[in-house]
Amino acid sequence: MAQVRSTPSTRLTEETRLIRAGGVRADDLVKTVGPPIQKGSTVLLPNAAALYDDDAFLTYGRAGLAAHDALKCALGEMEGAQGVCLYPSGLAAVTGAVLAVLQAGDEVLAADNIYKPSRRFCDNVLKRYGVTVRYFDPRLSPEDLLALASDQTRLIMLESPGSLTFEMTDLAAVAKLAKARGILTLTDNTWGAGYLFKPLEHGVDISVQALTKYVGGHSDVFMGSAAARDPALVRKLQDGVHNLGWAVAPEDAYQMLRGLRTLPARLKAQGDAALRIAAWLAQQPEVAQIIHPALPGSPDHELWARDYTGACGLFGFVLKTGSPAAADAFLDALQLFGLGFSWGGFESLAIVSDPQLGKRKYAPTYEGPLMRLHIGLEAEADLIADLRRGLDAYARLA
Repeated sequence: MAQVRSTPSTRLTEETRLIRAGGVRADDLVKTVGPPIQKGSTVLLPNAAALYDDDAFLTYGRAGLAAHDALKCALGEMEGAQGVCLYPSGLAAVTGAVLAVLQAGDEVLAADNIYKPSRRFCDNVLKRYGVTVRYFDPRLSPEDLLALASDQTRLIMLESPGSLTFEMTDLAAVAKLAKARGILTLTDNTWGAGYLFKPLEHGVDISVQALTKYVGGHSDVFMGSAAARDPALVRKLQDGVHNLGWAVAPEDAYQMLRGLRTLPARLKAQGDAALRIAAWLAQQPEVAQIIHPALPGSPDHELWARDYTGACGLFGFVLKTGSPAAADAFLDALQLFGLGFSWGGFESLAIVSDPQLGKRKYAPTYEGPLMRLHIGLEAEADLIADLRRGLDAYARLA
């Protein structure tokens, strides 16, 4: 039972005693397996000298309290980072990290397969602030990519595998060549979830991911992270968060930490199931091509096998020649796969990807409709039966 802590003086008025009652000191808290959820904008400092000592003391709750610190510590352990910053969404992590390291007059080389909202930010926001963005074919060799760099190139933005077309880049080679030129590298590592692939260990400067997806794992909380090893770069990211006012709620930080605890088990179950389902799809007469770097025979399989410890549940496949209406019929016939864009949660999802390729400069072409699946934690046999139902509907209209 909690002990009642009295107010400093019984001579205080009742109004003051009620305001001051119920305060909790750190040594009053019992130990639990998770951190406390602290809700507070005001941080009480120990003395007058601490009021303006920003380097030694936390002065405002927006910067993060116990749950935030625990999450950043755990992510840093997973990513092999010197520092991790939190953002209210995966997109905010991309935009926040990019803004933290760029200034007017800089140039960005961006992979043509980056996340569509990241591309929208590059096209609609960076341009307004005097930053040039040029897109490159994700199939370029590291040497040909760096040959595109100019004296103004400050950052190379990458996503490997791409979340729609799944091209992979030799990030280690790009990072090495870029570092020799004084160019920063940033990769969206949401597919690898910070666990299957460690960008910082391969020389990439900034590893960004949408924690919303696999780390959260339950499709019910938004957050993103940016991790780095270089202390000066970590400070730039931290200053960017502070200057732009990014903040995440303590409850969300706690939920994200809870999801992180089961990340390895969920990723393995979903990744293994996705490979088996992809292999089944490859045998179906309506399917022209599987796009999954972890599947033997894929164009990027050797690179995946070299750098990754496993695969997640997201992959693509191409149907044989058919109309958009037939692709819609495939999706509408599904009963277990939800139709939704986000992924990384416990549930299986499906979309047609072709409409999102219109903005691409180097979009690949396929025999038929390009589909994307996210494999959740449902029973494989049930998911395969559902896909067979969709393929039958496709065949009737194709």
